Amino acid sequence: MLTLNDIESEDEVSEIDYFRSIQAAINSGSAWSFQGSYGRTMMAAIESGYCMLGKNPARDYYGNRIPSRDEVKRGTKGSRAYVRQAVGEAWARKMGAV
Repeated sequence: MLTLNDIESEDEVSEIDYFRSIQAAINSGSAWSFQGSYGRTMMAAIESGYCMLGKNPARDYYGNRIPSRDEVKRGTKGSRAYVRQAVGEAWARKMGAV
C-alpha cells in the first residue's frame, strides 16, 4: 500500500515505491494543501519527470489551481509524455496506473 509515510520515512523504500507514493499523493489532490515540504517534493518529482500531474485539477494551500496532466501541453512538465521522455515508457505506464 502506498502511503505518505513512504515519502518521509527513513526506512529503506525502493525507488519505484517512493515515486508511486508521491504519484498517489499528487493524484489525491489534497496533498497539495499539506506542509510545504510535500508540495516541494511533489513538484521536484514532476519537474524531474519521475511523476506526472494528477488525473484531476487540484488547489494548493493558497488556493492556486494546479492543472491536471491532460490540461498541460503534451511533452511539457507534468504530462505523461514528459515522464515518458525523461524515464521511459515502462515508468510512465507505472505512474499512470497509480
